[in-house]
Amino acid sequence: MASFTKNTRIDPYKNFKFLLFFEGRQDPVAGISKVSPLKRTTEVVSHRDGGDLSTPRHSPGSSKFEAITFERGVTFDRDFEEWANLVYSTEGDPAVSLKNYKRNLLLKVNNLQGTPVRSYKVYRCWVSEYTALPELDANANAVMMESIVVQNEGWERDQDVKEQPET
Repeated sequence: MASFTKNTRIDPYKNFKFLLFFEGRQDPVAGISKVSPLKRTTEVVSHRDGGDLSTPRHSPGSSKFEAITFERGVTFDRDFEEWANLVYSTEGDPAVSLKNYKRNLLLKVNNLQGTPVRSYKVYRCWVSEYTALPELDANANAVMMESIVVQNEGWERDQDVKEQPET
């Protein structure tokens, strides 16, 4: 029988325990219920050697990071709205100040006991899309959700988060 020395967990983690933090704040953003995947795509650059007519070679090109969508139930908290308004003004473009419109984010994924098991730092984020209210329907039995789409300039896994023994 194999012995487990490096990691003790065999089962995958559940995907419903997570917290989002704005850089510099101790408390998490209220009510986050859904986060789109963190996705990076690296362009494939094809080329051929001069003496090889049939087999292209491939090498990595530039990488891009997909936008991330955050959804949460509508409450009185104005974090999403205030951040989204940093790139928009009802008075026109000259009234927009881009001071502090980019933020670093921290996304923590927790195990069932609430202990962080993975954490990701997301860099230089800004809101490119804001949904203040969903479609309203008097016949529905649903929670109102607001969402933001965040452009980012990269993310990386926080190496300081280590596997903890579960109780």
